[in-house]
Amino acid sequence: MSQYLILCVDDERDVLDSVIDGLQGFTDHFEVEAAESVAEARTVIAEMAAEGTKLALILCDHIMPGELGVDFLIELANQPENASARKILLTGQAGLEDTVSAVNHAHLHYYLAKPWQKDTLVSVVTDQLTSYMVAHEPNLFPWASVLDTPRVVEAINRNKWDMGAE
Repeated sequence: MSQYLILCVDDERDVLDSVIDGLQGFTDHFEVEAAESVAEARTVIAEMAAEGTKLALILCDHIMPGELGVDFLIELANQPENASARKILLTGQAGLEDTVSAVNHAHLHYYLAKPWQKDTLVSVVTDQLTSYMVAHEPNLFPWASVLDTPRVVEAINRNKWDMGAE
């Protein structure tokens, strides 16, 4: 069932380890990968795509050596195969202009400021993944246990109704 990818991108290894630790509850249902740079993130996305694994959600820092996270999120938003991925900017350093750019051009779904609470991270990721799966996965039953169960059940019922089932 792990045909969907959660990718965490941050140049600070401690931050990546903390995020990955916070996402342990998703590892039975999603591929959870970490990248320490935008270049490494591109490689991970390409390798996973070659295996048939779709980018479902990306948590990305903004200030990194080489390339800015917001610019990478904009790049992803302009790629048909990755445009629908849920995008979370996870940073403590993005200024207002960068944040507005992420919202307007990268179709940012959530801004999570550092430092964050683990419960908040899990809640935001659950919400964003639920939105992604409801929009993209035809068989939602297996996802009800790991995502927002009431929203998944509501979507299942809505899909039955739309298909004319009683």
